[in-house]
This record gives sequence, C-alpha cells and structure tokens, in this order.
Amino acid sequence: MTLIDKRLPSGGYLDRSQTLKFTFDGRQLFGLKGDTLASALLANGVTLVGRSFKYHRPRGILSAGAEEPNALVTVGTGGRREPNLPATTIELTAGLDAASQNNWPSLRFDLQSINGLFGPLLSSGFYYKTFMGPTRSAWMFYEHFIRKAAGLGKASMEPDPDFYDARDDFTDVAVVGSGSAGLCAARAAAEAGARVLLIEQDFEIGGRLLSDPAAAAWLNTIRAELATMSNVRVMTRTAAFGQYDGNTLALIEDANPIVEGAARVARKTFTLLHTKSIVFSTGAIERPLVFSNNDRPGVMLSSAIRTYVNRYAVLPGKEVVIAAVDDHAYLTAFDLVSNGARVTIADARQSATPQLVAKARRLGADVHLETGIAAAKGKLGVRAAVLEGKKGRVEVACDLVGMSAGWSPVLHLTSHQGVKPVYRPDIDAFVPGQLSESQFVAGAVAGSATIRAAVAEGCRVGRAAAAIAGWHGKVCEAPALELEEIDGLIAAYTPALGLRKAFVDLQMDVTLDDIQLAQREGYQSVEHLKRYTTLGMGTDQGKTSNVNALKAMAKLRGLPVPATGTTTFRPPYTPVSIGAVAGGAIGHHFRPFRLTPMHDWHVANGAEMLEVGLWMRPWFFQASGTEVNAAYVNEMRHVRSAAGLMDISTLGKIEIQGPDAAAFLDRVYANGFASLKVGRARYGVMLRDDGIVFDDGTTTRLDQDRFFMTTSTGKAADVLSWLEFLLDTAWPDLRVSVSSVTDEWAGMSVAGPESRKILAAAFPDIDVSNEALPHMGLAEGTFCGSSLRIMRLSYSGERAYEIYVGASNGEAAWLHVLEVGAQYRLKPYGVEALGALRIEKGHVAGPEIDGRTTLADLGMARMVAKRATYVGEVLSRRDAFRAADRQRLVGLKCSESGKRLRGGAILFAPGDLLEGHGRGRVTSVTYSPELDCYIGLALLAADVMGDEVVAVYPMKSETVRAKVVSPAFLDSAGERMHG
Repeated sequence: MTLIDKRLPSGGYLDRSQTLKFTFDGRQLFGLKGDTLASALLANGVTLVGRSFKYHRPRGILSAGAEEPNALVTVGTGGRREPNLPATTIELTAGLDAASQNNWPSLRFDLQSINGLFGPLLSSGFYYKTFMGPTRSAWMFYEHFIRKAAGLGKASMEPDPDFYDARDDFTDVAVVGSGSAGLCAARAAAEAGARVLLIEQDFEIGGRLLSDPAAAAWLNTIRAELATMSNVRVMTRTAAFGQYDGNTLALIEDANPIVEGAARVARKTFTLLHTKSIVFSTGAIERPLVFSNNDRPGVMLSSAIRTYVNRYAVLPGKEVVIAAVDDHAYLTAFDLVSNGARVTIADARQSATPQLVAKARRLGADVHLETGIAAAKGKLGVRAAVLEGKKGRVEVACDLVGMSAGWSPVLHLTSHQGVKPVYRPDIDAFVPGQLSESQFVAGAVAGSATIRAAVAEGCRVGRAAAAIAGWHGKVCEAPALELEEIDGLIAAYTPALGLRKAFVDLQMDVTLDDIQLAQREGYQSVEHLKRYTTLGMGTDQGKTSNVNALKAMAKLRGLPVPATGTTTFRPPYTPVSIGAVAGGAIGHHFRPFRLTPMHDWHVANGAEMLEVGLWMRPWFFQASGTEVNAAYVNEMRHVRSAAGLMDISTLGKIEIQGPDAAAFLDRVYANGFASLKVGRARYGVMLRDDGIVFDDGTTTRLDQDRFFMTTSTGKAADVLSWLEFLLDTAWPDLRVSVSSVTDEWAGMSVAGPESRKILAAAFPDIDVSNEALPHMGLAEGTFCGSSLRIMRLSYSGERAYEIYVGASNGEAAWLHVLEVGAQYRLKPYGVEALGALRIEKGHVAGPEIDGRTTLADLGMARMVAKRATYVGEVLSRRDAFRAADRQRLVGLKCSESGKRLRGGAILFAPGDLLEGHGRGRVTSVTYSPELDCYIGLALLAADVMGDEVVAVYPMKSETVRAKVVSPAFLDSAGERMHG
C-alpha cells in the first residue's frame, strides 16, 4: 500500500498545487491544502488512529465533523501540545505534528487492550462496587492507580508560548451555521439591511453542500454574493459554544494557520457576541447503528463517507457495505460506485423508494431489503460484515462499513436557555422547542429533510430576523438550486438488545449491556443513566450516542421515546480550551493590580514585589538578604534596634463626613466612637450581622463631623461597600457621606526606637514630642504644598508613626524621610517583616480574622463589655459563641530545638489521638529573633488543659510540641510604643 493510494485523481475542495508534509506518530505523511487531519490520514491509508477510553479497543475515524468520538489526537509539542482534538476538525497545515493517544507501547500493540478480557468486571459502576474495601481508607490506595489509568491525552506541563484574546462584538443578526439554510438566512437578512454575522466552525462555509458536487455552482454564487455585501461578516474557524441571556453567544475563533505563521496573532479569540436576533442553522448529525463490533476501524457514518469522497477526494474503501434505515444512505452508495467502489446496501426497511433501489442496482450495487447488519469482523480494521435478513446470516467481505440510523438535529445551542426539545415521530428525532420571538431555526435543525426546504426556510427566517432588528428592506429570492434529492424516508430505529460488544457511546466505551445493567439496578432516569454509565460525558458530549441510548432505555422500560426525556444540554457545545476563555487575563493581567506612589523606587532599589490583594507591595529588600527567610529576620532586627520605613499606601482610606458621622461610626464599630476627641485616633473592630468579626482598623477624628478611616489592604472595597449598604438600607435617615480616598494619599510608617528623632528632623515645624503627639494622636502640617498628616499608631509594638501626604508627593516624601533618617540608620522593610513584627506583638490580621472568629475568640470581648446597639451585637451573644470548647486566640512557642511551627498545622492536646480536625489550628507563624525560636498565633479550644499542645502538619508529616503562652510575646505592657 502506498502512502496516497486512497486519493482520488480529481474532485474535492482541495488545492492540489500545495502538498503539505505532516507527521502522525512520528511517520511522515503528505496531504493537500484543504484537507483535515482525518481526510489526510485516510488518503494515506491510515485507518487505525486511536484506542478507546476503557477497553483500549482499536478505533478509527467515524465522522467528518465535531461529533467525532473516536479519532482524538494530540497535536503539537512542548508548550503548544494540545490533547483530545478530533482529527476531523483539525485543518491540515505544513509541519503539523500529531500523535495518537491512550496507548502503550504503541498504537498497533497496546498492552492495556488486555482490559477487554475483563469486560464483565469493568461494567457500569464498577468503581463504586469494586473499590469499597477492605478498609475505609482503601480508596486512598486505589486512587493512585485509577488516576494513572484514567484519561486519554496528556496535556503539556510547559508554559504556553502563544497568547489568546477576548473581546465583545455586536451585530443585528447572528446566523450560526453556513449550510444552505444559513447562507440563505444571512443573504436575506443582509438584503433587508441588517448587519449580519455568519458563524461557521469549519474553515470552509457550505456545510453539507460541500459533500454534494452538484451544489458547487450554487454555493459559489451565494458565496460571491455575500462577499460583495458590506454589511455581512463571515467568521470561519469559529465555534458558537454557548447561548446566554439577552441573545448573547459565546464564540471561540481559531486563528487562520497561514496568518498565524506570518505574524503574532492570537491563537484563539474568545468573543461575547451581542445580537438582536439569532438564526440557528446548525444542521443535523447522522446517528450510527448499534451492532456487535460497531467500533472497529473502517466503520463510519454514511454521510461522513460521502464527505470524504466529494469534499476531500478520498475513497476510504473499495469493498463497501452500507447499512441503513433511511434513503440518504443511497446517495453515499451512488458516489462510491461512481468512484470505483463495490457496494452492498443492507436496508433494514421492508421497502425503500423504488427509484433509489433501481438506480443503485443499475449502477451495480447489491441491494438487500429487510436486511440489517449484525456484526463487523476484523481486529485493527474491518474485513467483513455479517448481514442478517429473511434468508438468515451472510458474511460479506469488505474494508469499509457505512451506517445510517437517521438524523439528530443539532439543537444544543437552542436548549442552553432552558428550552426543552420536542420529539417528532415523523422524522424520529428531537427538534428545538418554542424559542423566543427573536430566535429562529432553519434547515435540518428544524427537521427539514431536503436542501430545497432548507433554502426556503433560510430565506423566510432571515427576513424575520432582520425585521426583529428593525430592518424591512426588499429581499430577492435565492437562486434556484437543482439537486438530486430525496424526501428522506426514515424507519424509526431502535437498537436491538442482547448484542455483545455493541457500543452506544463509542468515546466512553458504553455498550448496550451497560445500559441494560443500569436499568436493572434502578438507574432508569436519563440523567442517572448518564452519570452511572458515563454515557455522553466525553469530549463529544454524546452527540452520536444520546438518542440511541434514550431509545434503548425507552425499550427496556416499555415507554415511548418522548417519555424518557433528554439529558440537559449545557455549554460548551464543543470543548473549549481554558486559555481561550482566559484570553489575556493571565498572570498580572488576571485582574487589575495597583501600584503605590513609591512602587518604582521599590523596584529600582531591590525590592522583591508581592501581590497583596489588588496591590503590589515590597515583600522584602535584597539589601537585607537575597532570600526571604534571611531578609525578613534582618529587617525585623533592624526595626527593633533602630528604625524601619514601610510603604502603607495600600491601606484602605475612607473619609466619613456629616452631622451624624459620629453616631454612624458608633453603630458600625463594636467599640464606641462617639466619645472620640478631635485630633485623636482609635482602633476599631467591625462585625458582620451574624456577630463574626469583619475587619479592623483605625479611625481618626479630624473635625467634629469628619473622620479618616483606615482599613486592612484586602478588605478596603468590602468595607466601603458595607458602609454604603448600611447607609442606603439600614439608616437612610443619617446625614453621612462616605468616600474612598485611598488613591489620594500616599502612606508610610516609621517604626522603631529612633522613629521620633527621624520625624522631628524630617518635619521640624511639627511638634512630635510625647506630650504633643502621644500614642493614638494626630498632628497636621504641609509638605511641598500638600496636606500632611502624622498619626502615632503602632502595628509592630515599637514606637511608630503613620505619615500621609498627597499621592503626587508620595515618592518625594519617602525620599525625604529616608535621607533625613539615614543618620539614624533608617532602612525600608517589607510586608514579610511587617507580618512577623505583628505576630511578636500579638496583633491579629487576616489569618485570624478569617470569617469564623468573634471578638471573644480574639480576646477582645472587653472592648464591648458595656456596649450595645452596634451591628452584630445581638447575634454575637449566641450560646454557641460561648461554648466551653470554642477556639480562642493563644500564642505558641516551639518547644523542640531544630524544629519549627507551620501555618495551618492542626493542634492536639497531649495524649489525643492524632487524627481528625484536632482541637485547634495554627493561624500565623514566624521566627522571632527576640526569642530565638519559632512562635505563632493559634486558635485553640478553650477547654484544653495545660500549657502544651502538639502541632501536626500532615502536608510534610511533621509533628512538633509547642508551649501555650500569651499572644503578646514581647512588651505586653506597651512601654515601647507608648514611650
């Protein structure tokens, strides 16, 4: 067999002047411009392309479109490696590198095909029945091996070198599908004056017309007309994978491989299309027959064979059996015979259209009525078909089997908004239910059996769709289309039960036996059937299997097909890569990030930056160490011994103004604020309605009716939203205004024993003495013509001051303070050291205020001992919050030399069995240079007796003893920060 022995000498939508080299499993092959990978493989005589999911049975190409369940391949190498792609939808390009999947050591010799010998043990639900014991933890042992065997292709672990884009688009009329109905709908809507977007998943427009040579002239005429219309856009290589509210379609567009190679363009583009009306002309998918060994390579859909013969000029086989229950299969037989194949037609109906039978016999085909196919024979490919009819069984030698069990309209998109499909017995298929007035269906998706009917429907709904969008121009009739057509007489087909190795879902290896087993075990609902057998849960979503499965279950239950219902159709219609959905929203572009006024200085001076909420903050400075664990300890030592400068511009800053501002804060904070004097600050804690701590921060009274609130970096937006919500809903009568001023102020904190000297030197016009500026005091002035605020607040336990200036002067103020403070050994420090300093002091932060803790849990109950009527007050007094085993804030000191505590470790009392959720958890950990050991904050059950606990960190199998101490590890009296 030569490499091109199946390519026909003429015909097809191919550019025979462009020969393309590609590889499959390392073997160099040749195709033509206009091929898909599937058609090129068939042209080269390659029929075995993969192995099945569960049994590793040999599989070939079944279809010619997105419904393909078998021919899944991996394309590309390195970071561009993409698995599980249907070979039928991959446009052939020069240098394409494809590989088969799910086999070892090779495609032809796959050791895991031994699974087929254990078929009875691998039936539906075998996971649930087999891996139950002998112990409760046995699953953890089995899981490793199951996961290793699961799946098909393997994704790349390397970074993707390509980029992806996302955009919104708008049009009057969207037409999904470019077959005869879609083309006529687009033409009619455009002639009426509407802006039209024609969407086609294939790289050629035309749909099923591409499979009929007689339609070529008409197709070229319509294409030419659309090309001249300025209000028509055509998007090829574009899948409409979801329909959403407000006539919104989600599209994924693949880059044109020619353009992609010539310039840097997005590999895929995700588009949200907003349209006034939609025409669904998505066509129909041919259903396979179910018979023994219907999954062998060389068993194909009849319509797919016709596509390969006429569109791709490939003759997939020379000795062909066509098994069918409808008239359409005869057209395939005619094309095969015309191209030199020997054809046998097995028609399961008692009678077929006489003209078709006569023509088939006249062309030399053998026609057998009331004859079905019982089995295919062969291992790595079909070598014979077993036919069964009135005269019994007969074996017919063949290298190709075509099959047709009717057609399933592609109604998935129409169902994404909850529209239920409706069964039509005259065509033995489900069609879309009642759509909204701005949505239309035309062609095969609506149940039309002929192209003539599809053309008429397309023209009609195109006009209607344009009218919905407000366009009513004159529309000319579409050119006449002269084709040899049939009415598509169909005999309702239901799979015969009792067949062995008869596959319903080819991708998931679900057989008729599996469906029968599910029915016997009570999984009769179609949704239960789907999940118990995994039917329809593959990448193809059961496009070729769902209806046959419904019919089999209906037969088993003795119900009509409509009574069994259908599974729920959900987006995406075809698989969508995560990169395409993400678009450019990756890395720092995943969400907007914010920079402080001093950011450039930090980067230029060796800061390692870290994302904190939406902000980039200095993690540590390399002048203190090249590695974070050494750097932050050095920065801690420096703050405690001299002074450190910290950028705190990221704190949330909210101005609260109005005659009722004090009363408002008195309700918002758990601790009182009405008594706060002008020029003073107070630490405050907010609760949620349910009594759980929401956030903490400080608020300074600037004037009688004006306050300056600071919040944690991560909760700034949430706090502002909460304040606005309370003013709008709970207390609309309060005369209060709240405004975010976070971006208006640059902030920095000077902390350490030398901090007062630095402030005095930097701002000599401001008295920063202990008497003039005590702890929680405020001083105001100017810097470079900008307002200046200095607040004496400490987060580290050292004497510390927060400095706020206008954002435009932030870097200048930073440089000024650094320059003046150099004589006092002032150095910048990062958030790692800041977090460690606060742990030493016992300050709570995000790890402790995690949405589960109360004031009492955090040791702050005394703040509200005499308070009432604040948000969260009532529910904070629930009995559950006072339980004896409620976890409370404690400090921990590591008791074992050479070991460390870890955040997230589970706490147990000595003597406890080390399993389960324990008696508490470690929330924050640091090494303390002051204490020369690891310390941490933790939440520990209040009923744990003694001063020792065991901290277990399962992720690293570490166990360490720790001493329970006060959360304030140093200067519990506060002498440093008050001095």
